[in-house]
Amino acid sequence: MEKTETIAAIATAMAGSGIGIIRISGEEAFSIAEKVFRPKKAAKKLTEQASYTMHYGNIVDGGEVVDEVIVLLMKGPHSYTAEDTAEIQCHGGVYVMRRILELVLRKGARAAKPGEFTKRAFLNGRIDLSQAEAVMDVIQAKNEYALKSSVRQLKGSLVALIREIREAVLYEIAFIESALDDPEHVSLEGYPENLGEKVDNLLEKMNRLLITSREGRILREGIRTVIIGKPNAGKSSLLNALTGEERAIVTEIAGTTRDTLEEQIQIRGLTLHILDTAGIRKTDDLVESIGVDRAKESIKDADLLLYVVDSSTSLDENDSEILSLLKEQNVIVLLNKVDLPTKTTKEMVEKVLQRPLVPISAKEEQGFQEFEDLLEEMFLSGKISYNDEVYLTNVRHREAMEEARESLNKVKESIVSGMPEDFFTIDLMDAFESLGKILGESVGEDLINEIFSKFCVGK
Repeated sequence: MEKTETIAAIATAMAGSGIGIIRISGEEAFSIAEKVFRPKKAAKKLTEQASYTMHYGNIVDGGEVVDEVIVLLMKGPHSYTAEDTAEIQCHGGVYVMRRILELVLRKGARAAKPGEFTKRAFLNGRIDLSQAEAVMDVIQAKNEYALKSSVRQLKGSLVALIREIREAVLYEIAFIESALDDPEHVSLEGYPENLGEKVDNLLEKMNRLLITSREGRILREGIRTVIIGKPNAGKSSLLNALTGEERAIVTEIAGTTRDTLEEQIQIRGLTLHILDTAGIRKTDDLVESIGVDRAKESIKDADLLLYVVDSSTSLDENDSEILSLLKEQNVIVLLNKVDLPTKTTKEMVEKVLQRPLVPISAKEEQGFQEFEDLLEEMFLSGKISYNDEVYLTNVRHREAMEEARESLNKVKESIVSGMPEDFFTIDLMDAFESLGKILGESVGEDLINEIFSKFCVGK
């Protein structure tokens, strides 16, 4: 079977570096490593060495020394894959790593597929599917908060909560089945009302998790931030100031930006995916009008809108149109060009839009400290804060949780309708199965293969 084959891959980046690692995992990991390794001192067999030991020597190809290395041995089940694992730590040159890998493959290992080491850890029961996905989240973490959330999930914070809910559901299924099989000893009198209270408690826990899914996505992927405003308000100057580069063209001519321009920046541990848009105004210019339409469309999916208002000009019909587009999104108003004579004051803007406002000068880079304070308060100390709360950061997990919630709501409907108790078990079992998808206990092989195919080779 493929599962028992010994696999190998380069586990570090394919770029020049100080150290490179070739990972070998499977029943023959030690013996294959032994075939290519010559110890520096006394002759010894890697197959006879203890777990968690390191051995210094050379990788040899026939009589030729390929590289000076250290070999780390880890016996299953106490390894990443829960299989015998040998890691060859060599110099980090691309050619030397490839040469050693090719040698290991010639001696009997098979080239690992993307994510196959982590897949084996899952199949061997060392981690569940949510923890396996957390491994990739750790690798791809873009900021401190995404990393902390992923590490918590890797340690099993989500697992513990999902198992707690599943066990509660399974208990009710077992109780109903016992009562139906042995009505003389197990009574269902008053049970529907009791079950209704328990289902309400479970739904409350699930709803709390689902509420965190948006915040979890922000932690994982970053804040989708769209800069909006009328032409020549200073949107491009703001983007340049935030990135510290001349990314956008800045002129005195209104309508310079015709299309969206995207950048990613870090502010106090938060990742912002910033989209600079065309100035919103009525225009007969075909190209500019396309840019304006795209700017309006981008507003809908934004996590945060930075509405740039030109304080050196009066509010006009273009500002009125922008105000009509703002609904329930998070908006920070940046009253720009405060270094120039003022025609639009803070009080004027607050009269028409009750949102947080910061006076700035994008050109002179004034007011950015206050802006960062507000951003931190909004996304860290307020609606999104990193604490011990478990976050749903994965779309697949959220969909499975929504399925489970729908099944438990059907149980409540059956209780209200006075349906027989055996009807309850159908939807309870559906909820149990849906929650099992998060852990990987009720998913098909195709889905498992798809998930691990997104991993990098060597992990």
